[in-house]
Amino acid sequence: MVFPIQLPDDAPFTADQRAWLNDFLSKALATGNQAAAPSGPSVPVTVVYGSQTGTAEGLAKKLVKALKKGNFEPEIHDMATYDRSRLVAEKNLLIITSTYGDGEPPDTAAELHGWLMSDAAPRLEGVSYSVLALGDSSYPDFCKCGIEFDSRLSALGAKSLHARVDVDVDPDEPYAAWSAAVVASLSPSGAAIPSAGNAAVESADEGYSKSNPFPSALVQNYNLNGPGDKQTHQVALSLEGSDLTYEVGDALGVYPLNPPEVVDEIIANLPFKAGDVPAPDGGEVSLREALIRYYDIGSLNKSIIQKWQAKSGSPFLRSLVAADDKKAYDDFCWGRDLIDLVVDHPADFTDAEEFISQLKKLQPRLYSIASSPRAHPGEVHLCVGIVRYNTFGRKRGGICSTFLADRVNGDIKPRVYVHGNNAFRLPANGDTDVIMVGPGTGIAPFRAFLEDRKATGAKGRNWLFFGNPHSATDYLYQDEVEGYIADGTLAKFDVAWSRDQKEKLYVQHLMLQNGAELWSWLNGGCAFYVCGDASRMAKDVDQALLKVAEEHGKLTAEAAAAFISQLKKEKRYLRDVY
Repeated sequence: MVFPIQLPDDAPFTADQRAWLNDFLSKALATGNQAAAPSGPSVPVTVVYGSQTGTAEGLAKKLVKALKKGNFEPEIHDMATYDRSRLVAEKNLLIITSTYGDGEPPDTAAELHGWLMSDAAPRLEGVSYSVLALGDSSYPDFCKCGIEFDSRLSALGAKSLHARVDVDVDPDEPYAAWSAAVVASLSPSGAAIPSAGNAAVESADEGYSKSNPFPSALVQNYNLNGPGDKQTHQVALSLEGSDLTYEVGDALGVYPLNPPEVVDEIIANLPFKAGDVPAPDGGEVSLREALIRYYDIGSLNKSIIQKWQAKSGSPFLRSLVAADDKKAYDDFCWGRDLIDLVVDHPADFTDAEEFISQLKKLQPRLYSIASSPRAHPGEVHLCVGIVRYNTFGRKRGGICSTFLADRVNGDIKPRVYVHGNNAFRLPANGDTDVIMVGPGTGIAPFRAFLEDRKATGAKGRNWLFFGNPHSATDYLYQDEVEGYIADGTLAKFDVAWSRDQKEKLYVQHLMLQNGAELWSWLNGGCAFYVCGDASRMAKDVDQALLKVAEEHGKLTAEAAAAFISQLKKEKRYLRDVY
């Protein structure tokens, strides 16, 4: 049975557009999504993507696959390698880009973005375009990169094919609507082709995937830290029977379950009797199960506060919404969860279904995979920092990290899938030297890299920069690292224990201290990798890299920046940052 597709009422379309798209997408599924026969001259379309973890790239490839089934001539380009000189001659340009860090473009998009925002960018009156912006509304600069591409293209005279669509974490429905509408605008007849719906709205994939995650048995789960409050867990999960495969550099998507005790407190404070509610994947479940399994109760943002205020008599929320001040929203949301709204700012919902309509779906968390399949066949390993904190009189924690640390057992199995990341791969040539910078849990993919390089007999040298507060308690994978030093797998290991001396010491300081040798490796063709915090560490490492190029490469500031940019283009400077 095929259920009709219904776009949400707040989707960025008029009522007529929403009705047309609902009808089109539903018919596309019902008719098997067979492509219409091409007629007339084919339409050129250029799809350009900026991707940090692979999501934008995957959507771009999906769109091109759909376009090829219609009367189109699509091309696809990574922004890192796109020839910007051809921009003025593009007829139809479709941009799919994520945003990461503090509203920054992905690494692959940085150069094109910077050039387009500069005075060097040309007028683009002959270009028609549309933008799909990927983001997460729990971050302050939601979809900023896509928004900037959209506004700049418009300012340069390009014509919008269809209004930009901003994606809040889960791209399935927004991408479905955007791709169908864009293809409808591109089609000479003005009618969309069913194959666009096929690319946008797919039934469950064959085998295990994001839409059909695998229930994975726990193999291993222990704290890598020494005595103290800090917890970093080594979590090993079984992939036996799943047919899931991965490469080093990939991530594992994990669907968490919310803590039952918090869900029970929420339900106890609601103004209605808890009943059954529709499940996102069909059928009905109890409100308790829905809140544990399907809905986000661990974060707040502007959107949910606005919806909540409309049902609440809270004077504080009323003033917050009326002021519409970004900083005030951010200050209120920091350290608070849904339970704070329920208890401190009660809202008058008539029933459970109306209540859950205010909530976002619970999203999977992505963790950099910390194992090589060559070293651990049938398993996948994670290095998970367990987040625990106290705010506003409550003990709280990261939803997924505490799920993995506290609630996973023989009966409760994490539902997982592999998220490919082609933008974070080891060099194809094993003779290439590799430098890895991964403080804290950023060591995860580099544990996998080292396992893989040893298993494949790669001859290239390996250099690891690691950092954490204290050597006595925070030396993650100590036995393994020292084993790699002893057998020569690690040619160099530099570690920054930031709190073991009076002056704080971080990985970027070690890079500068080793600047001459670091430049020699870079100039000799090595690949340079960074994993970890995007907002501070990754920026500091980037600045250190520029200083090394200036001081030891004898380059001007402009030449050093060009050198680093070229490393990115050649995929010799790769980052997995968050």
